[in-house]
Amino acid sequence: MTSAEKSALIKRGLRFAVTGVFVTGLHALVAILFFNFVSPQPPLANGVAFAVATVVSYLINTTWSFSAQLHGRTLLRFMTVSGVGFLLAMLVAWVAQMAGLNYLLGIGAVAVTIPVFTFVMHNFWTYR
Repeated sequence: MTSAEKSALIKRGLRFAVTGVFVTGLHALVAILFFNFVSPQPPLANGVAFAVATVVSYLINTTWSFSAQLHGRTLLRFMTVSGVGFLLAMLVAWVAQMAGLNYLLGIGAVAVTIPVFTFVMHNFWTYR
């Protein structure tokens, strides 16, 4: 990997991280607002928030983090990675539980594993 390629990878990674922090905050905000002003049902509020956050994440990551064009192919791949990431998050949490770890360690493992997985998949598959 050349120096320019390493620099571009780091730039994409940092942008991806900033987007992730923003979208996580957006998810929380939408869930709270939905819960307080539309329907006080946490699963529904989080479902709506997840959908909003996923769409915004696709838009920002495509155009800014990975400097790509919005396209049906990247949307399908992005949604596939998101779905696999969701399943992987549940698997990591389950493994932590089966290992007898405190639930906070499971959450920590998910918080470390899923962003790395999704960045690698988006960088080397979704946007290639």
